[in-house]
Amino acid sequence: MPGLMTGKRGLVMGVANERSIAWGIASALAAEGAELAFSYQGDAFGKRVQPLAASVGSELLVDVDVANEESLDACFATLRETWGRLDFLIHAIAFSDKAELTGRFVNTTRGNFLNSLNISCFSFIDCARRAADLMTDGGSLITLTFQGSNRISPNYNVMGVAKAALESATRYLANDLGPQGIRVNAISPGPMKTLAGSAIGGARATFRHTEENAPLRANATLETIGGTAVWLCSAYGAATTGEIVHVDGGYHIMGFPQAENI
Repeated sequence: MPGLMTGKRGLVMGVANERSIAWGIASALAAEGAELAFSYQGDAFGKRVQPLAASVGSELLVDVDVANEESLDACFATLRETWGRLDFLIHAIAFSDKAELTGRFVNTTRGNFLNSLNISCFSFIDCARRAADLMTDGGSLITLTFQGSNRISPNYNVMGVAKAALESATRYLANDLGPQGIRVNAISPGPMKTLAGSAIGGARATFRHTEENAPLRANATLETIGGTAVWLCSAYGAATTGEIVHVDGGYHIMGFPQAENI
């Protein structure tokens, strides 16, 4: 059934380049007829996002610093003035000091802990509150998480704690916003070859290990993650909220490596 998102408008936050998970989601939504706006932070990212946005017919780009209240206010004011409403929001934003994404978690600094939780978790709450005001006919909020939230992933460190907080926030937001017809979910892909993923120590080995040991013997792709987002944003996802949806080839169910890899 083509055109699942025809007539729907949404903001995609967190596209860094064509290999970004956020871009995989944006591409899938656009292919189903959605009208998109994009946020970026700073001119350098803006130059990367602009041609991608243009390729899906979007001219609505907003420079946003999610750690700045005034910047967020201006972003959603622009959406209100331009569109008047919002049907979905994709939050694909996370950050931690690369120097602390290797070694031991116990060495996490206070400053990086607070900054990581602020950008990687609180920003979703901050955006959800503003987006909900524009979702006058219900809608869908999606964020991105990772299994390091509940299982130890070496070198993931403070990001694991931030993602655990993000998943909890997803459930609380789902309960708060449900009466407004707004669904709130998180997608949990396996390791991905993205700009963000490459910042984590041992990323290549983690990607290879997951691919070799997942039940499907495959990692997620931008297309499979994008398709999951389309489901959650479309009418087919109307009864799904508060979920952490794994798109990882089934790796999250494994307790040990596959027999051939032991």
